[in-house]
Order: sequence, then structure tokens, then C-alpha cells
Amino acid sequence: MRKQTGFSLIELLIVVAIILIIAAIAIPNLMRARIAANEASAVASVHTISTAEEVYNSSYPGTGYAPTLANLGAGGVSPCVPAFTSACLIDDVLATAANAAKAKSGYVFAAPGTASTFFITALPVAPSTGNRSFCAVPDTITRFNPTGAAIADAAACGVLGAIQ
Repeated sequence: MRKQTGFSLIELLIVVAIILIIAAIAIPNLMRARIAANEASAVASVHTISTAEEVYNSSYPGTGYAPTLANLGAGGVSPCVPAFTSACLIDDVLATAANAAKAKSGYVFAAPGTASTFFITALPVAPSTGNRSFCAVPDTITRFNPTGAAIADAAACGVLGAIQ
């Protein structure tokens, strides 16, 4: 009798099946971890913008809060020279993350302000990038909408649950 070398087809199929089972278990966990990381980044970004709004308001009291998110950034100028149109308080990645093409960690941000108030929102670009949307108003408490839907205004933000 000849001695058999190599693996049989059944052995190879069993190995492939085991690899597929492990992948089926690992991939959903990886996606959940990615969503959690994107949401943590969005919360940190909302807090950064909220703090920058307060600094902007105290630095330019004649203007009040920043009219747009871009006013808090450098405006693409290097080195940044602080002014009410480009306060150099946040990085340009965050200052320009107002549309899906320039989203930061899967979230788009908006921070319209007036002389007396501001309203920050962070919305997930898609359900695969985040499940919750976030907001903040001048009380600087970051709040969330568990459905991920857009938050209409500051009053709607005020009744949402706070991030613990």
C-alpha cells in the first residue's frame, strides 16, 4: 500500500467551515466596535465644538457665538491668525465636517450660532457609522437621540437624555 500524503477533500471542507463560523462570529462584533468608536469620537467632537463656542463668545463678545462651524476653524490658512471669521479654536477637519463627503468618523456636524445662542448637531452618515445622533446647546451638556434621527432645534435637544 502507498502512504497517503496531503489532505483529503473532507478535511479541507471542515477547515473552511470552521473559518467561516469564526468569521460569522467576529464580523458583527467588529462592526459594533467600529460604531461605538465613531460615536465616542462624535461625542468628543461635540464637546470640543461646545467648548470652542464658549471661548469664541468670550473672545468676540460683539459677535456672540460663531455663526458657522467654519468660523471656529483656521479657514485653511497656515499659520492660523485668530479673527472672528477664523478663530483657530478647532482643527479644519472638524470645521469642514458639514457634509457626508468630509464627515469625521462617520458623522457630519453643524453648529449654527447667533449672538445669544448656539446649537450643535452630530448626525451619522449611515446606520453603519453610528446609531445615535448628538447635540449640545449653551449649557454644554452633550445629549443624544437614540434613533439617530436629526434633532430639529435647541428645544428638542434640551429634552433628550444626557451622555453619562
